[in-house]
Amino acid sequence: MAIAPQSNEAFLREVDEQVRLDTAQRFWKRWGKLVIALFIAALVALAGGLWWNAHQKSVAGVDGEKLSLALDDLSENRPTKAEGALKELQDSKTPGYRASSQLALAAMMLAKNDTKGAVAAYEKVAADTSLGQPFRDAATIRGVAAGFDTMTPEAVVAKLKPLAVPKTPWFGSAGEMTAIAYMKMNKTREAGALFAAIAKDQSVPESIRQRSVQLASAMGIDVGPLNIKNRN
Repeated sequence: MAIAPQSNEAFLREVDEQVRLDTAQRFWKRWGKLVIALFIAALVALAGGLWWNAHQKSVAGVDGEKLSLALDDLSENRPTKAEGALKELQDSKTPGYRASSQLALAAMMLAKNDTKGAVAAYEKVAADTSLGQPFRDAATIRGVAAGFDTMTPEAVVAKLKPLAVPKTPWFGSAGEMTAIAYMKMNKTREAGALFAAIAKDQSVPESIRQRSVQLASAMGIDVGPLNIKNRN
């Protein structure tokens, strides 16, 4: 006897459900333990990730406190105590604390007249691509300033060229040292133009702008009156 269309559809649905059920049962029988293992592994990985993040924050907090205390020691003229803490932090997993401690240690070397050691320390920070660019730029500026007298003017210009650009954070310091290097190279036109640009840039510290006006004037370049910003 033929099956009515409605009964046929119901029968097919029932067969389809049974097939899916059998398939699921076979799959679970074969792969069930693996699925459970993977699920547990995922939970362990998630828990591990949460723990690691918390641990990193905890370590960063400890390092931050160490750095703060070390800087306090420096301000209170306790360099020996500060140096010990800074040396512990120079390998910190937190880039900001690592860079800050390395820069502070380099400055302490300069204070001890260890110019060669300080320049090497600054260059290490400047070359560390894991650090933020502001730290690296600061290290470049300080390294060149520390070793300026022993560097060729060509080397000074090459090192500072990316920073001796108007309207950038380090334009004043980088531009001034670059212009002086140009003077040593007898490139008075380049030096004068750079001094004039520094003098006109109101983002540059006033002391550097005033020096630049004087040096530009000595080269016969009139930069006009210095527009001093109102600091009140």
